[in-house]
Amino acid sequence: MAQHWQELIPIDRYQVTSSGLLHEYDRKVLTFLYQPLIGSTCLGLYLTLWAEIEENRLWSGSSTHHLLMNLLSVNLKDIYEARLKLEGIGLLKTYVKSDESGRSFIYELHPPLNPEQFFLDGMLNIYLYRKIGKNHFARLKRFFSDQQKPLNEEYLEVTRAFQDVFASATPGSLQYMQDHSDDLEAEQKHEFIGRQDQKPIQIDTNTFDFDMLLAGLNESLVPQKALTKKVREVISNLAFLYGISPIEMKNFILGAINENDEIDIEDLRKGARDWYQFENYDQLPSLINRTQPAVHQEQVTEPKTQEEKLIRYYETTPPIVIFKELSGGVEPSVSNLKILEEVMIKYKLPPGVVNVLIEVTLRKTDMKFTKGFVESIASHWARLKIKTVREAMEAARKEERSVKESKKTGKSTRKPIRTEVLPDWFDDNGKNKDIDSGKENPKDNNVELEAKKRAIEEKLKAFRK
Repeated sequence: MAQHWQELIPIDRYQVTSSGLLHEYDRKVLTFLYQPLIGSTCLGLYLTLWAEIEENRLWSGSSTHHLLMNLLSVNLKDIYEARLKLEGIGLLKTYVKSDESGRSFIYELHPPLNPEQFFLDGMLNIYLYRKIGKNHFARLKRFFSDQQKPLNEEYLEVTRAFQDVFASATPGSLQYMQDHSDDLEAEQKHEFIGRQDQKPIQIDTNTFDFDMLLAGLNESLVPQKALTKKVREVISNLAFLYGISPIEMKNFILGAINENDEIDIEDLRKGARDWYQFENYDQLPSLINRTQPAVHQEQVTEPKTQEEKLIRYYETTPPIVIFKELSGGVEPSVSNLKILEEVMIKYKLPPGVVNVLIEVTLRKTDMKFTKGFVESIASHWARLKIKTVREAMEAARKEERSVKESKKTGKSTRKPIRTEVLPDWFDDNGKNKDIDSGKENPKDNNVELEAKKRAIEEKLKAFRK
């Protein structure tokens, strides 16, 4: 992925359009339901773009991104990152055109989900509940709902039908309408102003292994026709939301089959949610970045050295995959996952930085992943405002050099318990060594330690490939 300055520069021009009318009520939905998930910068960008089209209804004038930077008082990187979040959550579509005069964008605003869609979404409502808590979530539900109409058997409907009020047109008037039909339609290259309901977030069904799921389901218990398009979409969303494998999903489907051999979607959702809460001490998942955000990725060219390859790998791989590979393929425990989640949410460390944190922690603590040690590094890196993989690796090297200097000068108050096995990139002299060179470090005369290090290097090579 390219850096933000390769995707966007201040002189790039843009226009704003809308997929339909945006209503005043949408502002409340965006402020109270979407803002906790996407942040105030994203909301500010959306509302600013919206304000630009209000004067001209569906299209704004042409402006530069430098104007946006001044209006929002943020840098271009923040605008680019906010734009990506708006795109991901379904509030914005972006189109770009490049020609000899430069690059121009069209930002198409999409309306938010209405409150009923949001609270019944099955994904966004779960993330919001985890973010703001039970009490405030209940308060928002009351804010966006009201009592049902007091209609009962005591009231009789007396509404007149269309045909009871209006008469049919005469043949003459029908002929008049046909003669002037062109005047009644929208003009060429114009469209009537209207609004289409926003579609809920949908995870691509290709991301879930349905072949494995079908192989685990008994045809006599769950007929294949029960996996309708709607059911498949719900399964994909649940698998993403709760991290459910095809084998685990089979159990929830078996528990959601009704007497008509159909899968009850609500029972399926409830089963997955109850399982997740049981496994995670009654907690619900949070909305975090899956991999390193594009704005914090540095290795955009083809990596050549060992360090560049490692940086690129950490920038494009989810932390849970890194943890599993460094652990020899062993699945992380529930407590390990909880620590990872808390680090990314509480200390706001990007996924690539968390990947470096995982390797440092596992190597320096004999493959243990204790909360206290992890949080001590995470809080330190958060104070240093570390956002990139390279910065995290340099911070780890600096800390290691500091520890070695303290030992040499005798200023260290901590007693060394053992000799840590450190990652390759801790060695400043080996920064540009090719990943497959396999050269030994001439400074290390300890044959036994060197053999251990080579064995670990070989394992890491296999994992990283």
